[in-house]
Amino acid sequence: MRWITKRADLMSPIRPGEGPLPIRLGVNVDHVATLRQARGTSYPDPVEAALVAAGAGVDSITIHLREDRRHIQDHDLTRLVSSCPVPVNLELAVTDEMLAIASRAAPRFACLVPERREEITTEGGLDVAKNLADIRDACKELADAGIQVALFIDADPRQLDAALRSGAPLIEIHTGRYCEAHDGEPRLRELDAIRRFAEAAASAGLEVHAGHGLTVHNVAPIAAIPQIVELNIGHSLIARSVFIGLPAAIGEMRRAMTDARTPTEAD
Repeated sequence: MRWITKRADLMSPIRPGEGPLPIRLGVNVDHVATLRQARGTSYPDPVEAALVAAGAGVDSITIHLREDRRHIQDHDLTRLVSSCPVPVNLELAVTDEMLAIASRAAPRFACLVPERREEITTEGGLDVAKNLADIRDACKELADAGIQVALFIDADPRQLDAALRSGAPLIEIHTGRYCEAHDGEPRLRELDAIRRFAEAAASAGLEVHAGHGLTVHNVAPIAAIPQIVELNIGHSLIARSVFIGLPAAIGEMRRAMTDARTPTEAD
């Protein structure tokens, strides 16, 4: 595969001897809202869940305001931005409506994602290469509103080339195929592609995040990639919290990530 050359106007990549950057945990609370919407009640409140997660030490909160409003609602975004003590990351489709909502709400971060009404969850990365003009305009509109923009993309060199031309300073690598791959050679191939992609993106000057489908059981190899500085995790944490509570579920995930990042004596 062809990898792009370094983009000189962004941050410097990790250099040999510096060691990995600390890894952050962002928690997606969409599926607290999924449970609320199933009965049309006012509870459970995803904003309350976000505040609990922040109290448990997470680094950011993610929500995805979908066009069909299947879980997160507009008022959730408004309340979250005004009350959350940690940065809010809004996932959104590249549409005029969503860009206008994001610009008004002004969360710290926005992540541009693909969206189809019939999908259960996001099924792949954004095709930046195919839609570069629209995505470049979206990045500028959000940046003008003071929002840092990330692009949710697959580990594909074409998408990295396009991401660098888009003006977005951040990317989030779609880890869904890694998570869905069978153990053994298929998963190792997906992991290697993610690792190489993260190295290339960081060398080009982008800040690298990752997420989708990660659980406490499969997160370690992704968390161990030194160029990835943030993981965004939602469904598995909310599901686990049903049994042990959200702070405990966050603690489990944080330990798994930290253990993967901590060098052993053998290293």
